[in-house]
Amino acid sequence: MLSPSGSENSFVFLEGSPKPTPSPSYIKPEPLVDKIHPSLLPSYIPGTTRTYAHDWSRTGTGGEIKPNGRHFVDSYGRICSLRGVNVSGCSKAPTNHDHGTFPGDHEVVTFVGRPFPLEEAPEHFSRLRRWGLTFIRFLVTWEAVEHAGLGIYDKEYLTYVRKLLSLLPSFGLSAFVVVHQDVWSRYSGGSGAPAWTLEAVGFDLHALEESGAAWLLGVKGGGHVEAERGIWPCGYQKLAAATMATCFWAGDIFAPKLKIVMPGGQTKPVQQYLQDAFLDMYSTVVQALDGLDGVIGFEVMNEPHRGYIGLPSLYKFDYNTDLHLSHVPTAFESFMLGSGYPTLVAHWTRSFPLPTRLTSRSVLNSVSRKAWRPNGPTQGMCVWEMHGVWGWDNNKNEGVVLRENYFVKDPTTGRKVDWYTDFYYPFLKRWTDRARKVMSNDKMFFVEPIPNEFCPPSWTTEHQLPNMVFSPHWYDLNVLFNKAFGDFTVNVQGLSRGMFPLKALYWGQQGARENYSLQIQNIVDHGHKVLGGKPILIGECGIPMDMNQKEAFESDDWKWQERMMDAMMTGLERSLVGFTLWNYNPDNNDMQGDDWNGENFSWFSRRRGLPRSLLDLDQFSFTLDNGGRILPSIVRPYAAKTAGIPTRFEYEINTGAFVFEWRSPESEDNIVLTARETEIFVPSLITYGRKLVVSGLSAGDKYTYDETRQTLFIVPQDGSSGRLHRIAVSVDPPLRPRFEVNTFWGDFGEAILFGLLLFVIIFAITKYYLYM
Repeated sequence: MLSPSGSENSFVFLEGSPKPTPSPSYIKPEPLVDKIHPSLLPSYIPGTTRTYAHDWSRTGTGGEIKPNGRHFVDSYGRICSLRGVNVSGCSKAPTNHDHGTFPGDHEVVTFVGRPFPLEEAPEHFSRLRRWGLTFIRFLVTWEAVEHAGLGIYDKEYLTYVRKLLSLLPSFGLSAFVVVHQDVWSRYSGGSGAPAWTLEAVGFDLHALEESGAAWLLGVKGGGHVEAERGIWPCGYQKLAAATMATCFWAGDIFAPKLKIVMPGGQTKPVQQYLQDAFLDMYSTVVQALDGLDGVIGFEVMNEPHRGYIGLPSLYKFDYNTDLHLSHVPTAFESFMLGSGYPTLVAHWTRSFPLPTRLTSRSVLNSVSRKAWRPNGPTQGMCVWEMHGVWGWDNNKNEGVVLRENYFVKDPTTGRKVDWYTDFYYPFLKRWTDRARKVMSNDKMFFVEPIPNEFCPPSWTTEHQLPNMVFSPHWYDLNVLFNKAFGDFTVNVQGLSRGMFPLKALYWGQQGARENYSLQIQNIVDHGHKVLGGKPILIGECGIPMDMNQKEAFESDDWKWQERMMDAMMTGLERSLVGFTLWNYNPDNNDMQGDDWNGENFSWFSRRRGLPRSLLDLDQFSFTLDNGGRILPSIVRPYAAKTAGIPTRFEYEINTGAFVFEWRSPESEDNIVLTARETEIFVPSLITYGRKLVVSGLSAGDKYTYDETRQTLFIVPQDGSSGRLHRIAVSVDPPLRPRFEVNTFWGDFGEAILFGLLLFVIIFAITKYYLYM
C-alpha cells in the first residue's frame, strides 16, 4: 500500500464511512488460497460453485478481471465477455440544475445523488444484475468534482461516489470510471469541465450564447422541437468549445501568449494550466476510489475532440466530418462574432440525399455582444486575434484572415502537427503516470479515438499504455440525425469513406443486422490491426427511444426501437466484443427524455416502473422488469465466462435459440486456463415456464441450468489444446416471434419476378406482332 501524501490524507475519512449492507443473496468471498477452479476435479458437478455467469465480483472471478492479449480474463484464465450499461446520462447535470437560472450560481452546484441516491442503489443494481448488464461505465464529470474553483474538490460528492461504488460487488457488478465530457462543458453547450475553466481563458459565461460562441438551448431544457433537434454536436465547431479544446491540447504551440494568473500571483501557460488542473482533479478521483474491488479501471475522457487543431482553412469546416445544421459559422466568422462584430452566417437545414444543405444566410450577434471579458487574460481581445491569426481592418470595417492555415503547422517551426501523435498520446502517458502514482493496485486504462474515427495507424506500441483497453463508440449516425428507423438503413460509416452508394443501402431487419454487423466489425478489426494484443470494448452504443416522431410514447408499441436494438445487439454479438450501452437513466421520462440536449436514449424509466415497496430484489424476480422497455432485444443470452476462446455466438430473438462455439486454448494464445466450466448467462426472461434444450455436447460433457441464477453451466470432458466445442440451445416451447426478419427479396421478390415475367410476355408478344 502506498503511504498517503498530504492530499491523500484528506480522504482517509472515507475509509471510516458506514459499510454497505450486502444484499441477501451476496456471500462474502473466502480468502483466495489459489486460482484453481473446482471444475478441474473429475468428480465436479456443473453449477456447484456459489457464483453465477454475470458475477464480476471476486467471488465470481476468483479474484479479478484483467487484460490478457485481446481478451479480458478472470483469475482462472476464462475469457470474460463484459456486457453492461453507462450509468448515467443524468450525471451530466447537477441535482440542483435550474434551466431558468443557468448559467448562474455555477460555483454552488452539487452532483451528490447523481446518478441516484444511495438508498436507491440496491434497486438499480439488482435490476442490472437481473438483466445481465453487470459491467458499468460510470460517469463523473470534472465539474462534479471541482465546480467551486481551482483545487477546491467536492469531498461530499467523492464520498457519495465511493459509497455507491463500494456496493457494486454485493450485486456482482464491476465498473470503470470515465470523466465525461461533450463539447467541453455545460457552459459551452455540453457537459464536463467546470465554468471557471472558460472564465480563466477569458470568456464571459453570460455572453457566450448571444455572441454565437456556444449553443445553450439544449442544456436549458431545449432540443426537443424540430428547429432545435440534433444541433448540439455543432457546438464542437463554435468558438467556446473549439478554443478550449485547442488550448487544452496545444496551447503551448497555438496560444503561447495566453498566460493564466495563479492564486499566488505567478502565471502559467494556458495548456499547462488546464492540463495540470485536469490531472490534479483526476488524481483526486483515483485517490478517493482507491482500493474498491468493484472499480477495475478508468477512462481518461469521453469523446475527445481536437478543436481547431489540423483545420486546413478558417473559411470552412469539413462537411464530411463536421455536422452542418442550423447556423454554422466558420472559424473566422466565430472569431468575429465573439469579438462583438455582427456577422453574416450560413444556415443549413436537413435535406435528401445529402444530410443537410445551405438554405439561407442571416446576421448573428446584431447587438455586438463580446464573448471575451475585458478583465480576463486577453483583456477583452479574441485570443486568436491576439496571436495574429486574424485582425480587424478599420479602414474597410471588416475582418481579415491573416493566417488561414494557422492550426495546421507549428507557427514557430512550420512543422505539420498531428493531434494524436503530438498532443493526445503524450497526454495519455502523463495521465497514466499520475494515476498509477496514487493507486495501491494497478487498474485498466480505457481510451478512445475521436468519435466516428477508426483506430489511427499511428497508435503503435510506443504510444500504447499499460493495461490499455481500446474503447471506441458506435452509433447509427443516420438514425441519430433523423431520429427515424424503418426498413431502410444506410451505412454512413462506409459512405463517409468512399463506399459505392448502392453498397451502403440495406433493406429489412436482415439488412439492418448485416449493416450494423459490418460497421461494428470494421471498428473491431481496425483496432486489432493497429493495436495487436489489446482488448476492445465498445464504450457507447445505443438507440434513440423517441424515434419516428415519438409514436411509441402514444401507442406503447416499441416495435421499431425493438428492431433497431436487436440489429445493433446482433452486430455486437457477431463481433464477439464487449460493450456498455448508452444509457440507464432512472430520471428519464417521456417528455424530457434524458433532459440533456433533447436526447432520449434510456430504455428504462422509473416513472413507468413499480414503486420500490413492491420490488423483489432477487435476480429472478419479474418485478424488476417494470419500467424497462424493449427488454427482449436487450436482455439476451451471452457466454459470460468461457473456458476457452469464443469463436461464434448467434442469437435469434424470435425463437430464444442461440448457437455458441469456442475452442480450447492453444499455446500461442498465452492463456493459462485453470477451469473447465463455462458459464453462460441465459435470462429467465426467456426460460420462465419453458424447458431449456441443450444439444451438440460430446459424450462425457456435463451441463446444468439454474434459472434462479440465470446461468447455464457447461463442463466439457475433453479440453485438449485446440479442441472445438459447439452447442445449440433453444427453449421449448419457442418464444412468440417479436417481428419478421424481413429481407428485400422476401418483401419484393414476388413483385419483381412478376414484373420481369410480365415484361418478357409483353416483349414476346410485341416481337411476335412486329415480325408477323
